[in-house]
Amino acid sequence: MNITEAESQIMQALWRKTPLTADEIVADVRARQPWAEATVKTLINRLLKKKAIKSERVDGRHQYVPLVDRANYVQDESQGLLDRLFEGQLAPLVAHFAQNRKLKPEEIARLKKLIAELDDDD
Repeated sequence: MNITEAESQIMQALWRKTPLTADEIVADVRARQPWAEATVKTLINRLLKKKAIKSERVDGRHQYVPLVDRANYVQDESQGLLDRLFEGQLAPLVAHFAQNRKLKPEEIARLKKLIAELDDDD
């Protein structure tokens, strides 16, 4: 499923708290993006058509819930980034960030721990 960057803002609101009414989604998204209410509602409708979210009527009001799990979305997006920019290989991605951005000591420690755990699995 292809969720655009703009649509992901709606999904993020729903992953933070669910269910939400359209007005609650608008308020959440507008706190982060200078979008008109109509824009946010258009994005909600797109996600409904894609079946990324669903609408439930509760007490006469529509409430929205995500149908796409955040972890699966992050996995798909991450793999897409790897495939597009690094031919699906993780090492060049890590090398790129290590060379172009100063890593914090705790980030280095986490990477070392991850590598050690991967070595232990072999």
